[in-house]
Amino acid sequence: MATMPMTKLLETLPRPSRLTIAALALALAVAPALAQSAQPPRKPAGPWMNKTLSPDQRADLVIKALTLDEKISLLHANGWEMGGPETLPLRALGNAGFIAGIPRFGIPDLQMADATVGVTHSSVFGRYSTPLPSTIAEASSWDVDLAREYGSLIGRELRDQGYTMTLGGGVDLTREPRNGRNFEYHGEDPVLAGTMTGAEMKALQEQHIIGDLKHYAMNDQESGRSFVNVKVGKRAMRESDLLGFEIALKGSGAGAVMCSYNLVNGDYACENDYLLNQALKKDFGFQGFVISDWGATHSTAKAANAGLDLEMPEADYFGEALKKAVESGEVPVSRLDNMAHRILRSEFAVGLFDNPPDRRVPDVFHGLEVAERVAEQTIVLLKNANGQLPLAASNIHSIAIIGSHADVGVLSGGGSGQVDPIGGNAIPWAVSNGQVWHRSSPLKAIRAKAPGAKVAYDPGTDTNAAAALAKASDVAIVFVNQPTGEGDDVRSLSLPDQQDALVSAVAAANPHTIVVIESGGAITMPWIDKVSAVLEAWYPGTRGAEALAGILFGDVNPSAKLPVTFAKSEADLPHPVEMLQPPPRQGEEVPMFPGAPWKVNTRRFDIEYDEGLLVGYKWYDAKNKQPLFPFGYGLSYTTYSYSGLKASSAQVTFDVKNTGKRAGAEIAEVYATLPLAAGEPFQRLVAFKKIALEPGESKSVTLDLNPHYLSIFNEDKNGWELVAGEYTVEVGGSSRDLPLRGTFRTGD
Repeated sequence: MATMPMTKLLETLPRPSRLTIAALALALAVAPALAQSAQPPRKPAGPWMNKTLSPDQRADLVIKALTLDEKISLLHANGWEMGGPETLPLRALGNAGFIAGIPRFGIPDLQMADATVGVTHSSVFGRYSTPLPSTIAEASSWDVDLAREYGSLIGRELRDQGYTMTLGGGVDLTREPRNGRNFEYHGEDPVLAGTMTGAEMKALQEQHIIGDLKHYAMNDQESGRSFVNVKVGKRAMRESDLLGFEIALKGSGAGAVMCSYNLVNGDYACENDYLLNQALKKDFGFQGFVISDWGATHSTAKAANAGLDLEMPEADYFGEALKKAVESGEVPVSRLDNMAHRILRSEFAVGLFDNPPDRRVPDVFHGLEVAERVAEQTIVLLKNANGQLPLAASNIHSIAIIGSHADVGVLSGGGSGQVDPIGGNAIPWAVSNGQVWHRSSPLKAIRAKAPGAKVAYDPGTDTNAAAALAKASDVAIVFVNQPTGEGDDVRSLSLPDQQDALVSAVAAANPHTIVVIESGGAITMPWIDKVSAVLEAWYPGTRGAEALAGILFGDVNPSAKLPVTFAKSEADLPHPVEMLQPPPRQGEEVPMFPGAPWKVNTRRFDIEYDEGLLVGYKWYDAKNKQPLFPFGYGLSYTTYSYSGLKASSAQVTFDVKNTGKRAGAEIAEVYATLPLAAGEPFQRLVAFKKIALEPGESKSVTLDLNPHYLSIFNEDKNGWELVAGEYTVEVGGSSRDLPLRGTFRTGD
């Protein structure tokens, strides 16, 4: 008899058996590699191994023992990690970056991995990483505990594979909704983005992994990212993107910050004295090291003196060139020592000297459980006309599943945030157009929830055929998608490939049409009034379909809310036409990055963030524009009421009650409008909390108000100040649904 392939055999088994065999197969595959050693032989001797000393004291003791060449060896990577294992530097695990340690001092190798939504590529010692829902999805949970669980899982899986540093932790705000990397970030508000990223990175670092915050700063669009000069005022920066980074840093103690490709007000971010020395290191009190994005270093003395500590991925500027700059006095020895100190300090602070990675087979079961739980808490219910959802399986005889490869998988984001799909791409590479689909089948998950119904699939490529199937079914569920990824922005917020027409046709054929969106950010919905329900699933990860089915059939009560505003049309955006790169000058060639083997015809260009402080919902509030769906919006299968607001400059107290018939969780949002003298004609998010409530249950909620979140940045004084006068506080379920209102005064 012919031998059945492992994948076919697994498909014939019940789910627990499949997982058991899959885990066993992973263990057998990884075990031989785990017997090898990637770390250099340790010699844990020297006064710096005294654990009673502070990370700063220990780092200083190491610095005193290092030669000039040894110090410089810590300040640059050892080359691009491309190709097979045979091309890697000695001891490198593969993935994103590697810096060799110094065995005679016990200095560990710095093994870096892209790990924004999970460890992107398994190391040479591993075959498994959990693809989690995108971080914009994580932000839509508004749940600090969930963010900690998200970061903790990534940290454990990095450590299991021998890595010592993540390159995740995206904080850039959604100024440009068409940005290709919005799926890697945490929304449009600095308090939400900073709080969620900070909680994630703190939990990750507790796994003895160096956390990273990126891309610092104002890297809010991808098109032309290596050539664009962002022109923006200091106040606008400090109260938007930079505030998000500041909150994330103070909430996590992250050991690293990655500077971005773009220029800011005329200087590259990685040699920008204001960004690195003045704001980050002085004002924020950052004690870790600044690492360049890959190829984002453009000078030696200027970059080093402006605050860059580590060049990636090679040594074009921080190798021999840095040594000569130190010897000539262009870069002071004290600055060189500070660069090395910052790296060593971060390694001591997270325990790399004392608790080196202990490689092991990742816990597959735990990873899948976390991925599904995160997805359940991050899928946003945007519309639910006439109680269309949840579906009652006992009352449905037929369901049409249409579009977006929903028969086999769910979409994920592209680029360095792309986690290898478990079992490979769910659709053939020849037809995937470069996109990856995780093997989590909505069709199978929905069939499992409605075993008595006929559940049929149509690819949606023929609008008439899809409409015919919808008409013949009790319920039609249309899956639509917008692929996004690193390096390019989407050209429009409209769905590609005629998907808007598909939704309209299906909705015309069946009034019970539900739309499930898989996207990296906001989209427009010209069909919104024609469908009965809409769910924003983002890129939901390796158990996305199972989580979605749980919400569709009511096993899970949705609680997520939007971390970004959805515009009715692009005409309502601050920049209706995206600020794309202008046509190249004829014949001009500029390297994509230093040392890169390719060039592009281009020239630098300016973009003016003339919206200034008005990022996201603040733009819509200040301009009196009505969004399609506002920031902080999301529906539930129950209802909530608010009452009893008491407000002061220190805290707010109010009651939240579940007025429906099923248990749920409400995200209470607190906004403040500053006195007129602040010059900000809009409200800002200042606090939030997720509250679990049983039917009929009421809870009193008290939230502290951080004075920093109520302050403005005074450019003349180069500092924050609390404006005297009357502050208005509003509380409710979204930025446009705030039933409670109170005031307090300061400075009178």
